[in-house]
Amino acid sequence: MKKYKVTLTAEERQLLHDLVTTGKAAAKKLAHARMLLKADAAPGGPAWLDQDIADAVEVSVATVERVRQRFVEQGLDAALNRKPRERPGREPKLDGRAEARLIAVACSAPPQGRKEWTMRLLADKLVELEVVDSISDETVRRALKKTRSSRS
Repeated sequence: MKKYKVTLTAEERQLLHDLVTTGKAAAKKLAHARMLLKADAAPGGPAWLDQDIADAVEVSVATVERVRQRFVEQGLDAALNRKPRERPGREPKLDGRAEARLIAVACSAPPQGRKEWTMRLLADKLVELEVVDSISDETVRRALKKTRSSRS
């Protein structure tokens, strides 16, 4: 006997069916919709076993169990969508203007006595120019990697 029994209403079933047939949603959302449709234990519903659902949708049995649980405890929306983050992500150190400044510095002549810019020198220069309060050379490297221009 399943601990979390999925019983869809006619409206929920239609909404999930429409979502799956149009295919215009995130892959994870579509997979969760397919899981719920196959798990439906309402009269006339397929009521597949978790292992069969997992095989059909190509996910783990634990994922099927979590989607069932979320549907029963929190509703359809929670079962289909990712839960919101508890803490927002960190703001990027470099915005567009700061990245442009970094690229301009990287393309300029290197400091006296140096043949070329290093990531550490670029990071120090951004702090010196007061573009940022502090920045790691790894952040500088990642920002430069995004650009297609050559620094030489």
